[in-house]
Amino acid sequence: MKTTNKRDVTLDGMLTVGKLENGLRWADFECCEEAEVEAFFGRFRVQGMHDGNLYMEQLPKRVRRKPMFRQDNSSLSLGRNGYYYFVFTLPEDQLAELPGKLVSEANEAAAKVIRSIWSEE
Repeated sequence: MKTTNKRDVTLDGMLTVGKLENGLRWADFECCEEAEVEAFFGRFRVQGMHDGNLYMEQLPKRVRRKPMFRQDNSSLSLGRNGYYYFVFTLPEDQLAELPGKLVSEANEAAAKVIRSIWSEE
């Protein structure tokens, strides 16, 4: 085991890569030496190369904002990127009710936004 600094550790081992029946890929690394490293879990960007090298970089945690307005089947929120998001969900078995509920909840959200703009002025 080679340590380059307090955070980086180089380990010898065996990497097994494969593809599942559904087309998704997987990889397992088994260390072949005595090592003590901090356990971790997270979402990663992974790049597997033709020569067998595997590069991983952890993605930042998703920061969620609370919705400005929440209704039975929808919510309106302002994202970190400055865009407003209107999210509407409805079970598949209620397809016949979708057009009416969508229009109704979108109108309610628009009315709430208008009221909040007027109250700020």
